[in-house]
Amino acid sequence: MNTVDLHQKITELKKQKNAVILAHYYQVSEIQEVADYVGDSLGLSQKAAETDAEIIVFAGVHFMAETAKILNPNKKVLLPDLMAGCSLADSCPPDAFQRLVEAHPDHLVITYVNCSAEVKALSDIICTSSNAEKIVNSVPKDVPIIFAPDKNLGKYIQKVTGRKMLLWDGACIVHEAFSMDKLLKIYKENPGSRIIAHPESESHILETATYVGSTAGMIDYVKKYPLEKFIVATEAGILHKMQQEVPEAILIPAPVDEDNTCACSECAFMKMNTLQKLYDCLLNENPQIEISEEIRKKAILPIERMLELSK
Repeated sequence: MNTVDLHQKITELKKQKNAVILAHYYQVSEIQEVADYVGDSLGLSQKAAETDAEIIVFAGVHFMAETAKILNPNKKVLLPDLMAGCSLADSCPPDAFQRLVEAHPDHLVITYVNCSAEVKALSDIICTSSNAEKIVNSVPKDVPIIFAPDKNLGKYIQKVTGRKMLLWDGACIVHEAFSMDKLLKIYKENPGSRIIAHPESESHILETATYVGSTAGMIDYVKKYPLEKFIVATEAGILHKMQQEVPEAILIPAPVDEDNTCACSECAFMKMNTLQKLYDCLLNENPQIEISEEIRKKAILPIERMLELSK
């Protein structure tokens, strides 16, 4: 089936089944085009919390679909490919994280949404890159903080808030792939361009950036300067929506150390979802995300705290 036919059939199935498709900015463009909402982790969590659809198809990675299921225990939550994981979530095994938390009982635990349901269940508040600064600032200064799992985001939040936190040693392979030498070379070849970066990137990349923020924040920043040139240091899937929003801007993906077909950073897990898999999962209502009620009840509390603080 070609893309046009798949789009039509997916649209028909959505109506028949009262389904909603939520897609992350890093999904392939064909999936973004058929989604009801395309956004970053915070926006997707908010949409998942408020939807009245009976079926949620989450075009993203496993932890995102888990978050939707935690918020919607009585709805079917589908993920086109169950193997669509996350290197950052994998860097924080629940057993090891539990040992850290138990060793620091006086610390408040703030966990980035890019983690498993089990790790969320061990947390006090969840955050995203959009709201991490606000959430850290909401904690009284005399309360020590554990921040997990992304050390790069943690270092950046420490810098902008002035709060010293106990950081988990985790990272996203996609955001650690950028080449400083190649980035500076492209910047010299494009005088006057602005470097914009996601805070999961390493500190030396962030220090070159005119703007640091979440995927949604990066798009909003580019909208302010619609005729300019940007070097974009995050997963290349964002360029599709960014170009739609700001068609006249010149967008250049930040280069990576390893040579690849796009000369950019792509998340292999995000790209495991395809339009065909999306159609198949909606047609068959499978694979479904399942979470134990014990874990779900613990994990929903820090998510709800985040959503409340993000209003």
